[in-house]
Amino acid sequence: MAVRGLVLCVLLATATLQQNATQKKSGRKDAATNAVLEDMKRQIDDIFVELNLLKEQQALQTVCLRGTKVLGKCFLADPEKKSFHAANDDCMAKGGMLATPLTGDQNDRLCEYVRQSVGPEEHVWVGINDMVTDGQWVDQSGQGVRFKNWETHITLQPDGGRGQNCAVMSTSANGKWFDENCRAEKASVCEFNIV
Repeated sequence: MAVRGLVLCVLLATATLQQNATQKKSGRKDAATNAVLEDMKRQIDDIFVELNLLKEQQALQTVCLRGTKVLGKCFLADPEKKSFHAANDDCMAKGGMLATPLTGDQNDRLCEYVRQSVGPEEHVWVGINDMVTDGQWVDQSGQGVRFKNWETHITLQPDGGRGQNCAVMSTSANGKWFDENCRAEKASVCEFNIV
């Protein structure tokens, strides 16, 4: 409904601009007409910005209908196995990023979602790595990771050194994280911030 109203406003504004352009051609230029034209152009620009925001919100709602919502985020699983970089690029192309749990609750809910949507014995990429400096795990923005859920009781993760610089979450290990070679092919989950 709001989109139709915006389209109607754009059509009315376009008609007014065309009429004003015709008046200009006939030699009736004056300061008032120029001010009105500038105001109309600004209003049209504002309408296009608002329309694009509405399109983004609608796209996110569509994504969230296929995925799951968790505390201001929307997760969408991709069961297709691919490398860390390919999975990250796919998420960015969709307007998101690889899922990065920030709390134990988010990690548990993400793990449960992966179990249901991808499978009970899966490893999925999470959006952290130590590619720049071995042992310094950072998120997709390059910030240090505050919440960590490494598997430390059996295999003392992360244990891969320079050969394993990307992290996966394991559903079979109840959401514990493992370091993995970034070229390995795993399923993934994209995360989208929602308002």
